[in-house]
Amino acid sequence: MRVVFAGTPEVAVPALDAIAKSGHELVGVVTRPDAPAGRGRKLTPSPVAQRAEELGVPVLKPTHPREPEFQEALRALEPDCCPVVAYGALIPRSALDIPQHGWVNLHFSVLPAWRGAAPVQHSIWAGDEFTGATTFRIVEALDAGPTFGVMTERIRPTDTAGDLLARLAEGGSSLLVATLDGIEDGSLEAREQPEDGVSLAPKISVDDARVDWTEPAVAVDRRIRACTPGPGAWTTLDDDRVKLGPVTVEAGVDDLAPGAIRVAKNHVLVGTATDAVRLGDVKAFGKKQMGAADWARGVRLPESATFQ
Repeated sequence: MRVVFAGTPEVAVPALDAIAKSGHELVGVVTRPDAPAGRGRKLTPSPVAQRAEELGVPVLKPTHPREPEFQEALRALEPDCCPVVAYGALIPRSALDIPQHGWVNLHFSVLPAWRGAAPVQHSIWAGDEFTGATTFRIVEALDAGPTFGVMTERIRPTDTAGDLLARLAEGGSSLLVATLDGIEDGSLEAREQPEDGVSLAPKISVDDARVDWTEPAVAVDRRIRACTPGPGAWTTLDDDRVKLGPVTVEAGVDDLAPGAIRVAKNHVLVGTATDAVRLGDVKAFGKKQMGAADWARGVRLPESATFQ
């Protein structure tokens, strides 16, 4: 089939590469416009745009896919199908109808669970044992289209959102190519999603990523892993923001009040509603990321120090 791939961040690149190596003809790529990046805030192409240019594939960067000029350019490419991974914009009906086989999205959950922008983060935060990826035909309702295929992936106890998403991106790229193969040869038929089991995964905000030390240790651990690497879990010390990497639950250490900090020679413990957690990496505002013990020595914490 002639396909036009749509995607934007780094997590979409494995699928782009897999399609480029497949038997399908990659005739174009759609991505978000160049955005400011780095200290100089220089306009920079998306990771997908950069990879497409390396592959020598034409790139379309509409401000919004409803633009008539974009839709004319898409029609000119004559795609049979538009595979999508984390494109980042809603596709209007007028654009959905251009390819004969529609737009087929790779979504990083087992639908209908975790529809929305942050399925991987929410699956970790909720304590799910398994997640996966699903291919489905995009419709105007959020992640509600009929599904083609699914893969599953166990969530490991130490997984951050970044760790899990990287595995799903690699495994999901093969699922997406297999879906395109099945659509082309007619062996795959889309099936409507069940009405039961729907859950939503809205984007996680910076406010959501603030650690609540009055929660149980397991909830603190999940929140931090779900928010790593982005938007980044954080707390405050004397009104200064401190970013936190993944922690380790210290089973049986339950004599610290929520947020209370205990500094030892080689580690730092913080109290929660249940067991304490051992801090991993810490990044104070304007400082480099470092191990918690080094951070604690640098700031010379008083014995009464408490995260808020």
